[in-house]
Amino acid sequence: MIFFQRRRLIIWLLKAYIKRLKKTIFVFFGLGLIFFFVLYFILSHLSPIVPFKETRSVGILGIYNISNLPEDILNNVSSGLTYIDSHGKVQPAVASDWKIEGGGKNYTFHINKNLRFTDGTKLTSKEITYNFENVQTQRPDKYTVVFKLRESYSPFLVTVSRPILKNAGKFIGLGNYKVTSIKLNGEFVNSIELSSVNGLKKNIIYQFYPTEESLKTALVLGEISETQDVSNLNFKNTALNLFSNYNTSKRINFNKLATLFYNTQGKALSDKRLRQALSYAIPNDFGEGRRNITPYPPEFWADRSDSLFFQQDLDHSKLLLAQSSASSSSSLKLNIKTLPKYKDSAEKIKSSWEKLGIISNVEVVDTLPSNFEVFLGEFFISKDPDQYALWHSGQPSNITGYKSLRIDKLLEDGRQIADQGTREKIYADFQKYLLDDSPASFLFFPYNYVIIKK
Repeated sequence: MIFFQRRRLIIWLLKAYIKRLKKTIFVFFGLGLIFFFVLYFILSHLSPIVPFKETRSVGILGIYNISNLPEDILNNVSSGLTYIDSHGKVQPAVASDWKIEGGGKNYTFHINKNLRFTDGTKLTSKEITYNFENVQTQRPDKYTVVFKLRESYSPFLVTVSRPILKNAGKFIGLGNYKVTSIKLNGEFVNSIELSSVNGLKKNIIYQFYPTEESLKTALVLGEISETQDVSNLNFKNTALNLFSNYNTSKRINFNKLATLFYNTQGKALSDKRLRQALSYAIPNDFGEGRRNITPYPPEFWADRSDSLFFQQDLDHSKLLLAQSSASSSSSLKLNIKTLPKYKDSAEKIKSSWEKLGIISNVEVVDTLPSNFEVFLGEFFISKDPDQYALWHSGQPSNITGYKSLRIDKLLEDGRQIADQGTREKIYADFQKYLLDDSPASFLFFPYNYVIIKK
């Protein structure tokens, strides 16, 4: 009984207290809510410049200016009308959808509404300023942009995956990060700093280094905390994976393909059977990367490596060599020019060719030589299967001098037809005939090492 009386007394006192101080309680409750949201706003918008914000310092190998920054950096800052998924297929990004008309010459993109740049301004069609040559741009309304090409060009959907910037010099984009500072050495970028737009991610400082040796030195000295641009772990008289304060892991760089290019206009290597013999003598494995026999990455939608099985076959190589024009010579000598990073691979190929009776010399060069018999270098993999510039007989960038009317026609059709199913058939034939003619031997996608400070 006493318990219930006390409880009623407490309830009565609370009601009286609330009734008396009702206005004060509501005022302070409201002030508390306002204070909470103001504090959240300050932290989310000003945290990118607060000194105690945690920052990643990433080392980048290479020399860049503000017009050709690495794709990984630009994708943090903004997005394109489209993006390319892991299989090389085009997906919507800033554009919600598109329509291709006029025999592949007219591209109409509808832009997602309510997208904003990192400075708060709204994205409309007038900010889509790619400035393509020989392309007319029309903007029928705020959220539609039309590109009219002179000629059909099926890789155009890949071309517009380039990130959209409101102000190229200030890098005002649509991404999760904004550029807070860029330090230049003349025309070249020394460093670039990105801050998280919503303050929920770490800031990133990218430091650029001209050589792998300088990149490794910066890592050891603590100038950077991570990198993924190291091709080997050797550093002076030790190895970076022996450093206890770093975690190391290996990844495959699918952006470039190590390739053995043959001078098809040379006296000996103009013979297709000799090039085939050399290709069949190539080792099955390379320690520097993942073996790849086609000009495309595995799992890329145009790749046909599953139906173009290849394995080293020295007996078949000897048979092809005997059928080639080189059989009339008592001994065949070839000079292999190679980039420094692929010297070990060149030596491995030289040893395999010696089993055929072919004597080779390995010469290290710093860049693509103007003249060569065999060159071990690399080419960058496009997001589209179009390799017109590298293999078409009319292109100056066709470094092997390769000429094939059939390949020319396939490459011309492949870049003019928009239907992907048809393009798949075209590039399946392209790979089959290119590998049969062997103007080059495709070797491997190189390994890169990711090194992160613990």
